[in-house]
Amino acid sequence: MEARELQTRRDLENLLERMLEPLDRYFSEGKARIPLGATSAHFGYDIAEMEAFSRVLWGLVPAAAGGAWNDRWERHLEGIRNGTNPEHPEFWGWVHGIDQRLVEMAAFGFALAMIPEKLWEPLTKREQSNLYQWLDQINQFDVVDNNWHFFRILVNTGFDTIGMPVDEEKQQVSFDFIESCYQGDGWYADGPVEQWDYYISFGFHFYGLLYAALQKDKDPERSALYKKRAARFADDFIYWFSEDGSALPFGRSLTYRFAQVSFWSACVYAELPEVDVGVAKGLIMRHMRWWMEQPVFSNDGVLTIGYAYPNLIMAENYNSPGSPYWALKTFLVLAMPEEHAFWQAEEKAMPALERVKKLAVPRMTMMREGSHVFSLVSGQYLSTEHAHNDSKYAKFAYSTRFGFHVPKGAFGPEQGAFDSMLAFSEEDGYYRGRRRTEVTEWEDGVLYSHWKPWRDVDVETWLLPAWPWHVRVHRIHARRALDAREGGFSVPIDVDGQKPLPDMQPDIEETNDHVLSVELPAGISVVADLSGGRRLEAGRTEPNTNLLYAAPAVLPAAVSHLSGEDGPVWYGTAVYAGSRMPRSIPEMHGSSAGTAVVTYAGQPETRLTSRWKE
Repeated sequence: MEARELQTRRDLENLLERMLEPLDRYFSEGKARIPLGATSAHFGYDIAEMEAFSRVLWGLVPAAAGGAWNDRWERHLEGIRNGTNPEHPEFWGWVHGIDQRLVEMAAFGFALAMIPEKLWEPLTKREQSNLYQWLDQINQFDVVDNNWHFFRILVNTGFDTIGMPVDEEKQQVSFDFIESCYQGDGWYADGPVEQWDYYISFGFHFYGLLYAALQKDKDPERSALYKKRAARFADDFIYWFSEDGSALPFGRSLTYRFAQVSFWSACVYAELPEVDVGVAKGLIMRHMRWWMEQPVFSNDGVLTIGYAYPNLIMAENYNSPGSPYWALKTFLVLAMPEEHAFWQAEEKAMPALERVKKLAVPRMTMMREGSHVFSLVSGQYLSTEHAHNDSKYAKFAYSTRFGFHVPKGAFGPEQGAFDSMLAFSEEDGYYRGRRRTEVTEWEDGVLYSHWKPWRDVDVETWLLPAWPWHVRVHRIHARRALDAREGGFSVPIDVDGQKPLPDMQPDIEETNDHVLSVELPAGISVVADLSGGRRLEAGRTEPNTNLLYAAPAVLPAAVSHLSGEDGPVWYGTAVYAGSRMPRSIPEMHGSSAGTAVVTYAGQPETRLTSRWKE
């Protein structure tokens, strides 16, 4: 299906069919497993095959609710019979504590609540008992203190729908934990961590809205609360999306790809009056069209691990070959019949949005220039230390057009690919950037952080929106000799494979000894050294390190050396990436022992004062 053909309910149903059909050849004999590949996750191959089976349910169940694919559903039902039968060779096994299978149980609870006539009623009494006993394990063990609590809530919601015993005590424990995660302004945190990523949208709110829709009569107060919070969250979350359909690549689990827009599917399903169905339809359809233009499928049609192309470098330790099928959550809208207002509505464009928007809870400043959306970020940190935690949460900026990099190796700037980061090396080629902040504050639109790449190196960083630029000011007190490298956004050298790579020469221009621009067909990236004294250079990055493009990239950077004996040093950097060079450049004045002043294009000056004391 051509992406431009994705317009109607039938189109979306056909797209789902095209995604599921390649899996047919991989089903096990007992239909309870889908072994998709040789790569592994921390939970091993056995559970990975069950995970692939369960994640298909996120698309298959809404389609079945809409009356589609009885034959495909019958095969999955056979797999459920066998997977929950302790006497069958393909039994999914018993849980013994924190376990990936607890995650996958949510899809079965969802299915029991949405289509009990297709899942529960066709089973014999023995088969019903097997399914119940297997799912009830989620009430026998603790779950991870994050979005996992919603998995228990959904399983018990399924039990309630079919009239089976619900563990009310454990259900209340999970409800209480979800409440403890609420931060205000519609935002949850994903547990006791400083993390505000897509788990808030495709985790907390998606499941909360499912619960609100399925239990609106039995639990009207909680349902109304979840809807109210989701409506407020929508006001902020829409800023993560571009008019071209792309969404901000940020945080972990980006291999779930178009699950990024599943929140809007849940808003429609739960019938939030605050969310215009035409706007939601536009968001969902543009997003799906954008993804269908990316090379995310293998040659035989299987959804791969990666982001905008297959990529294991950026993967999490819990990403198995079937993990990406959580993306099917977006197909929740197929549960609604053709006559629903969503399908009858015309797609609407994005509403008018502020070009600079402060999102207080996640500590983000969202900026937009045309279809380019980028964000300034400070202070997010995930204590579970998933792979490339610093790259996914702690860079200064993230972009829908230029993406971000994860390191491919530990040595040198080419392997490290330090875009949107100030990285330091002890003169040996091994670099450290910002990871965890000691202090994060927000005042007058400026994000402040204090961080320590080494115990005796203190860095204060201020991030300022100066649309269409952003400005970074650093005060560095290093008590050891360090090389410093600050990167802007990278630009891919090759975007369409129409020329040999050696023929793709970037247009690199340095002006006034303090502004460096790199221009290629994909766009222009500019770094300006506002403090002076640093060397500007355009380096290369390793291929397959940027999440949006596989090609090597050119990365402009400001490079310097710190002796470790000179006391605090101020650096100022203006960064731009887009389609054309802005006419004016921000300036930094009067940096002294404790203060720096930034000005831009006649706007009021911003005075920055050091907050760190020895």
